[in-house]
Amino acid sequence: MVLENSVRKLEHIDIVLNKPVEGPSTTMFEYVFIPYIAYSDISLDDVRLETDFLGKRLATPLIISGMTGGASGTEKINRALAEVARDYRIALGIGSQRAAVEDPSLEYTFRVVREVAPEIPVVANLGAAEVVRYEINSVVKAVDMVEADALAIHLNLAQEAVQPEGTPTFKGLGKKVSELIQELSVPIIIKEVGAGLSYEVVKYFRGLGIKYFDTEGAGGTNWVLVEMFRARKAGDHVKERLAQFLAEWGVPTAASIIEARNAAPDSVIIGSGGLRTSLDAIKALRLGADLVGMARPFIKAYFNGELREFVEAFIHGLKVSLMLAGAKDLRDLRARPVIITSLLKEWINSRGLEVPK
Repeated sequence: MVLENSVRKLEHIDIVLNKPVEGPSTTMFEYVFIPYIAYSDISLDDVRLETDFLGKRLATPLIISGMTGGASGTEKINRALAEVARDYRIALGIGSQRAAVEDPSLEYTFRVVREVAPEIPVVANLGAAEVVRYEINSVVKAVDMVEADALAIHLNLAQEAVQPEGTPTFKGLGKKVSELIQELSVPIIIKEVGAGLSYEVVKYFRGLGIKYFDTEGAGGTNWVLVEMFRARKAGDHVKERLAQFLAEWGVPTAASIIEARNAAPDSVIIGSGGLRTSLDAIKALRLGADLVGMARPFIKAYFNGELREFVEAFIHGLKVSLMLAGAKDLRDLRARPVIITSLLKEWINSRGLEVPK
């Protein structure tokens, strides 16, 4: 089982890098417009991106979403990600720690992030299926492994349903989360992995006491498609076809951000899922996200030898985008007008939601 976990980690990286696993749904950011302010007294030197997250000060409202670790060689990726997170003062999530919880010899693939970046917010990560079946002390172990500032519990039900060795049930998760809130010394983040959080799910977990949510909406890396390629390779044609049937399932990221903000207006919302540009990020922040997260763009930049260039360009693009919107900081951005059209507008109206002002 432990070897199986590590092999799956490496297969996931290979597929994400080399197969067409984005879409077919879009993020719906194409239906969001922020008026361009061709003149204002705001210059780039005036723009400030700083924000607080998990009790620490970030230079930019950005988190590298959890991706990898748990297999030999992945510590090199996590080291590089931790170095840029440290140098640019952004937050860092790590991939699912299941492999290391079940085989302590793999802990080093995750611990490296805290060794390299002692001062940034680091988010531990376990799947909902594992949280349900683990004892409390195993969950605590995942947090302690990286001296985490929070624990992300990822809800990947669609992925589990099509994964050849998946566990498509989270029965008992609510009870376990309530127990963990009392036992953990750090907050819990409820997140998806690419199919989005709906109003109903966010409302439920907010009722349990959760105040951090990561949308991971549809329109970016589609883990149903990732598992489709794994099923095809394994000769599991039933799961392959099932994945094809479910590939369009999910809540698009733009809609998910709005749903989450309506369900938990007092919570911290990370807008993620298919963000690829600074313009995507500025739209996510205007729709109600406190931070934005990305995964695939970072790992692609790492393997292309362009990680630092990508991070620097993205952050600079975010500053330019604020300036072009006539905003000097994130609070100012949220007071800027926003135009929502077409399918996203219909989604908002049919769900009885409000766009944050």
